[in-house]
Amino acid sequence: MGHRRLRLLWRFLVFLILALQILSAADFDPYRVLGVSRTANQADIKKAYKKLAREWHPDKNKNPGAEDKFIQVSKAYEILSNEEKRTNYDRYGDVGDNQGYSQQQHHHFRHFHDSFYFDESFFHFPFNSERRDSTDEKYLLQFSHYINDVVPDSFRKPYLIKITSDWCFSCIHIEPVWKEVVQELEGLGVGIGVVHAGYERRLAHHLGAHSTPSILGVINGKISFFHNAVLRENLRHFVESLLPGNLVDKITDKNYVRFLSNWQQENKPHVLLFDQMPPVPLIYKLTAFAYKDYLSFGYVDLGQRETEQMSSQYNINMYAPTMLVFKEHIHKPADVVQARGMKKQVIDDFISTNKFLLAARLTNQKLFQELCPVRKSHRQRKYCVVLLTGEGEPFKKTYESFLAFASANTKDTVRFVHAFKERQQELAISLLGEDIKPGESSVAILERRNSAGRIVHRTLASVWSGSEENKFALLDFLDRLRKDPSLLSSESILTDLNDELAPVFFLRWIYIAVDYWSDVWESVLHNNWREMMPLLSLIFSALFILFGTVIVQAFSDSSDERDSVPSDKEEPSDKEKSSETNFAKENTSRVPKKGFVEVTELTDVNYISNLVRLRPGHMNVVLILSSSTKASLLQKFAQEVYTFTGSSSLHFSFLNLDKHREWLEYLLEFAQDAAPIAYQYDEHFLERDYTGYVLALNGHKKYFCLFKAQSTLEDEKLSDEGEVCSPSGDSLRKISLGSGAGHIKKKLNKLSLWMERLLEGSLQRFYIPSWPSLD
Repeated sequence: MGHRRLRLLWRFLVFLILALQILSAADFDPYRVLGVSRTANQADIKKAYKKLAREWHPDKNKNPGAEDKFIQVSKAYEILSNEEKRTNYDRYGDVGDNQGYSQQQHHHFRHFHDSFYFDESFFHFPFNSERRDSTDEKYLLQFSHYINDVVPDSFRKPYLIKITSDWCFSCIHIEPVWKEVVQELEGLGVGIGVVHAGYERRLAHHLGAHSTPSILGVINGKISFFHNAVLRENLRHFVESLLPGNLVDKITDKNYVRFLSNWQQENKPHVLLFDQMPPVPLIYKLTAFAYKDYLSFGYVDLGQRETEQMSSQYNINMYAPTMLVFKEHIHKPADVVQARGMKKQVIDDFISTNKFLLAARLTNQKLFQELCPVRKSHRQRKYCVVLLTGEGEPFKKTYESFLAFASANTKDTVRFVHAFKERQQELAISLLGEDIKPGESSVAILERRNSAGRIVHRTLASVWSGSEENKFALLDFLDRLRKDPSLLSSESILTDLNDELAPVFFLRWIYIAVDYWSDVWESVLHNNWREMMPLLSLIFSALFILFGTVIVQAFSDSSDERDSVPSDKEEPSDKEKSSETNFAKENTSRVPKKGFVEVTELTDVNYISNLVRLRPGHMNVVLILSSSTKASLLQKFAQEVYTFTGSSSLHFSFLNLDKHREWLEYLLEFAQDAAPIAYQYDEHFLERDYTGYVLALNGHKKYFCLFKAQSTLEDEKLSDEGEVCSPSGDSLRKISLGSGAGHIKKKLNKLSLWMERLLEGSLQRFYIPSWPSLD
């Protein structure tokens, strides 16, 4: 009884264990998790997974159980998308949890990572769109926006651009660093951009970004990729490396006078920043890059002893950054700004109001358009007072008096400029007329009316010498002009001004070449090989074709030379050598040397394969020659049939008459009806010359076509149908009398015409019962 109870208890325990296993297996049903049937195909499974992944991804769903649900969905898809795992589950209910998780954890995570999160061509839904909306939305770039706005703007400030995509977990990893760097660099004046590779594939391809995440910089329209670890300092250093190295000069007590005195040569104001930081601040470099066309920048490190004289002279506060701008007077700054936290807006406002000298010189059309803008309305009149003077020491006093007048009468509606008459002759002629006196200076007032060069102007009657009378006359005219604009009574059309500061052509060419090679070096050093593969493929293909052609030509030339050189036993006479040389010279221009044709000798070894068992539709064109005529006839034969070598159904061979005369005589007996040949056993049996004959042999249908050599003595009397008419026995003997190589070659003069008729199928065919053996 007790034994029976134990058996029942044991069965109950076994049943309980099996039930628990079944319940545990049934607890995770991948079909139920994805909501698909057991007969669902891979397309349905994939579609259901995408839908649930969008719904339960933790970045989109903030419910507490969303992460666990997303893990179940991913696990279910991992099982059902793999046919082997799906079969194991259908048969045994195995979900793959009993394979040693501790040993396979890293491997499975990596496989999951690679298969699900980085396959951008498979998933195209924005799982991180909510996060991107809050941080990257305002920086998103489109192709047209990049081309029309970012590229032109990159000549004033560098851009830092991030390439991202959906399902890019590495993008999530760099997000905190990116957000911190963007917040810092944007405040300094760096442009920020974000490109979504999934939605802007054209722009991503244009930038050369083929993986995500990628970070690149754009400056002056040029693209540079960031290749280091994504850290705040590395990104900051990367942006700094994009900027040119000569933007800011290091200024000390030794060179500050020379630096400030360059205002006249450069025609620019000069700016000095005083600070106690040894490296030049990045914000100052960015400002120098933005205004490099208008001002020159220098940096003074207050921590060095070599700057104490300047600090004392300009009364610099040692505890706050100070910025001074100098114009025509180097001993007194034209403007000063000082602040403990030098912000970008403060610097921009300060620089914008001091972009030009008090009386700047007109050196190019761009500067003229900015100093003297076109009138937009009656309330926005801008008058330009132009001093037209000479260059050099004799006119120094004249210019200084004009500068003093400009300093005392600065107003928003009037801009003072000057120009050298010798350098801007078109401007001088338009304002002063043809009668220009070299030693005199004049003052003209003008107003631009449109961008096409139309201006209204008036020139003061008196010569400008800088006297008080000149100053009072000019001041009185400006006062009356504000009340009555019609005082500008003259009208002219100006051409563009000469660019005085432009480098000469040779220097411009050098600068362009240096920029080009620097771009090439940058591409080679940090290239994107996928982008360069088409170019590399083209280069290697061209080299392969070039060297392949040279090698083939070399072998062809060597073969021609070997075939054309007779053996020692067959050394031709001096007369034959001279005639053959002359004939070769005559035909050099007509037949190219590259006419190489592969011609094999028909022997008893290859007779069966090259003739008897020749494939249907193929023909073997056989040239009959002797040992003495081999070199000459083969060369002529190759020249005549070269244009027909493109046909794969034609094969070319030669037969030695000295070895196989009986075989040829046997074949020619079947051609007696169309072209009678002398009986073979007459008295001239061994004297008949068949060299130059050509036979087109069809091994499968057992017929041949015959080309008979042209007689060199009676060629003019023979018919054009060389394959029908044949010479008599005497004529055959006469043909052999022509011993020169040139006469031998002439036997094949009409072979090319015969070949054309052979391909047309219009030649007469001579059938034979069977092919004789070649003994």
